[in-house]
Amino acid sequence: MTCKTLLVHLDDSTHSAARTQFALDLARRHEAHLIGLYVVCRELTQPLFLHGESGWAEAREAQLSSNLNDARARFLAAGELAGASVEWRAPAGATVDTTVLHARHADLLILGQYDPHDPSSYIARHFVEDVVMSSGRPAIVLPYAGEVRSFAESVLIAWDGSRESARSMADALPVIKRAKFVTVMTVRRHPSSGGEPAGISVAAWLARHGIQAGFADSATTDGVSTGALLLNMLTDLHVDLLVMGAYGHARVQERLLGGVTRTVLESMTVPVLISH
Repeated sequence: MTCKTLLVHLDDSTHSAARTQFALDLARRHEAHLIGLYVVCRELTQPLFLHGESGWAEAREAQLSSNLNDARARFLAAGELAGASVEWRAPAGATVDTTVLHARHADLLILGQYDPHDPSSYIARHFVEDVVMSSGRPAIVLPYAGEVRSFAESVLIAWDGSRESARSMADALPVIKRAKFVTVMTVRRHPSSGGEPAGISVAAWLARHGIQAGFADSATTDGVSTGALLLNMLTDLHVDLLVMGAYGHARVQERLLGGVTRTVLESMTVPVLISH
């Protein structure tokens, strides 16, 4: 896969500017075209009353229009300053379905983790998960907490031999080619029974793509989930990008999204490249 068309999700949250700058830096690195897709929650946040509801609705639409124009001006100005090829889109329609449709026209998505402290970051219930599970495109999800100071220099690949982890690793190739350190981490439920560690074959495959990787094998302990173990490893290994598969079933993932995927997306501390 090559990254020639990127799509960044834009909204009215305090994180949208940082997400734009991250996407512009990535687009410049790959000489890619960047689409800014402005999609916000349009659900009513206040009840409509019998008297005065039309005035409130008009004020709300005016605010939405003003927010859109401000977001457009900021994105296009940032693109011009960066000297990048950018495109603005603000389509109408259902938030998730519209985002999924436009995401399918891109090689890689840049999304943001939901911030419970910023109401403007709410787009739809399980927005990020829905887009990843339904779009057929890999996504880099940025954490809401902290600043992304480095990216894809120290990479951890979560490997379990599944279709999803194989898909995410292949999707990550153009992003991790310049990484200084790559570790293939296999997490098991029980201690190893011997034989060749699974990471050896994965590391050999990566080497044929010009990526030198080490491998590690770890077993979960009682009371510690696989997701929590991965999150701990990010800190221990000074990782600035986690690559993992998204597990679950599209369209009903609010009930069937995998536990590891949900744990990481809720508690991530570094960018996560994820695909289904």
